[in-house]
Amino acid sequence: MNYQETAKKIVEGVGGKSNINSVYHCITRLRFNLKDNDKADKRALEGLDKVMGTNIAADQYQVIIGNDVSKVFDALVKEYPELQEKKAAETSEKKSKNAISRLFDFIASVFASILPAIAGAGLLKGFIALFVSLGWMTAGSDTYRIISAIGDGVFHYLPMLIAFSAARKFNANPFVAAAVSMALMYPDITTLLSSGDPVSFLGIPVTPVTYASSVIPILLSVWLLSYVEKGFNRIIPASLKLLFVPLLSLLVVVPITLIAIGPLGTFVGDALSGGINWLIIKGGLLSGIVLGGAMALIVMTGMHYALVPVILGNLATAGFDKFLPLTYISNMGQAGATVGVFFRAKDKKLKSLALSTSLTALMGVTEPAMYGVNMRYKKPFLAAMIGSAAGGGFALMFGVNAYVLASNGGIPGIPAFIGPTFWYAIAGMAIAFVVSLIASVILGINEEAGAGGEVTKESASDNATNSATSEAASVVVVEDEQIEVTNETIVSPMQGKAIPLTEMDDPTFGEEMMGKGVAFVPVVGELVSPVNGTVKNVFKTKHSLVIRSEEGAELLIHVGINTVKLRGQYFEAHVKAGDVVRAGDKLLTFDLVNIAKEYDITTAMVVTNTAEYTKVEPVKLGEISMNQPVLKVEVQ
Repeated sequence: MNYQETAKKIVEGVGGKSNINSVYHCITRLRFNLKDNDKADKRALEGLDKVMGTNIAADQYQVIIGNDVSKVFDALVKEYPELQEKKAAETSEKKSKNAISRLFDFIASVFASILPAIAGAGLLKGFIALFVSLGWMTAGSDTYRIISAIGDGVFHYLPMLIAFSAARKFNANPFVAAAVSMALMYPDITTLLSSGDPVSFLGIPVTPVTYASSVIPILLSVWLLSYVEKGFNRIIPASLKLLFVPLLSLLVVVPITLIAIGPLGTFVGDALSGGINWLIIKGGLLSGIVLGGAMALIVMTGMHYALVPVILGNLATAGFDKFLPLTYISNMGQAGATVGVFFRAKDKKLKSLALSTSLTALMGVTEPAMYGVNMRYKKPFLAAMIGSAAGGGFALMFGVNAYVLASNGGIPGIPAFIGPTFWYAIAGMAIAFVVSLIASVILGINEEAGAGGEVTKESASDNATNSATSEAASVVVVEDEQIEVTNETIVSPMQGKAIPLTEMDDPTFGEEMMGKGVAFVPVVGELVSPVNGTVKNVFKTKHSLVIRSEEGAELLIHVGINTVKLRGQYFEAHVKAGDVVRAGDKLLTFDLVNIAKEYDITTAMVVTNTAEYTKVEPVKLGEISMNQPVLKVEVQ
């Protein structure tokens, strides 16, 4: 089947030209925004020679092609030029109607920024509990109290962190937002509200509420602040804004929060967390089976983001959470199922893919295993759900707790369970892995049913790129050749400040979904090569590229967050796919000043084949110049 014919069949398979709002492509898949996803014929699409699978993410219908995606896309727009002429605004308008998706995205982005502080403090709390139980530390001692303050302080003053992060999302002044949270937690206010005596403001009753460790009240408060600030900014003269906008905003928002928003948010938060906790605790074994088995589906739809406030509230008030262990268990189920595929598969490429993605899933990144193997062959996905149900039932039956909101849901995040139920947690994860493996072997796979095209590592890992590669950007892909990875030191491609990747205000990079690496806050609009190697692809929007070093490190460098929306404006590429470069050679230049007016310019450099290394870590953070060593990767 040629590309022109494939393009026609794909358009027919997604419901015809009239069902397409817009279409673009990333590295390995066509991404359709359809008027009605139900009109797409999944079976017909996956039966095409060049189609490797389909997937629905949020409202987007994805047709997985692989390395030939750009050729199929070019054939598609040549056959249907009107599709290329449709405005991207149609897609944005369609997405804007999905309030639930926007809510999930908002919650994820707010908490991604503060995750390092929460994870670090929570881990310390877990260690304290372990040390006390082992008799290495005495509860109530001065040392215990000082270390406890380090761990508990973040959770007690959690509203301050949330306020600052949420303000950035609502386009409010983050420092004024922090001031709102400080007023709510001011010792005299806390004493006043907890005194038991009636409290009023200008004769209006104030409901007694404790704001320490709360989540929803401050989110609602900052949301209100964003509108109040905009209103005052419109009517107050420019010369007086600096003083009077913050002053009047605080005087309006804090009392309204105390009188109405705070009590409402507390009621909603308590009801939500209380209902979920009641279900998990009272349901025990049954709840564990149901939630454990369905966890992969919950994550796929993004519904787990809505539970982040509940999880944080539990960790802050009770010191533990029972929902988090189920996410780890689900990840182990996906890993076990792909190992089962490894044992059952006859095709060497599929065996290699299954083994590599299972290792990635064990490390907490499940998208390659879930989308590239298990969902593609269906029975392994069912096996993963069976194993996760078994592990989840065991975990809730024995009351497993997580004591930390760790940034990783795999083996590296196991310290989150340090506490009285630690070994039950490990047992639950092991059960999920083993049962999924056995179920996967027993159920087997139909390799022909899943092999609508050649299975490649790129098609499996593409979903892990999430927002970075789901952008409207055409790329040119260079065929890979096998390179045995070796130890390597990678130099800085930018001048500015090097920061941990986990500090990026983007879950895809900040949660290391695509791999480990380092981020930069540039001070010069120039990007140079960090390695001697070959440029593998360059996005048409010029904001991102992939380069592979001579030693085998595959690096994705992504300038800014959401800068794809500039559609190449302010960027200039000095290389193309296939170019051989040396460390220090100029790759991109960009207008730093103009880009920074609209977008976060923080730049990610990610080792996308992290799973092939035993260690990927920065060697220098802070102020850095081009060509200074910044990242090391080690095989052993």
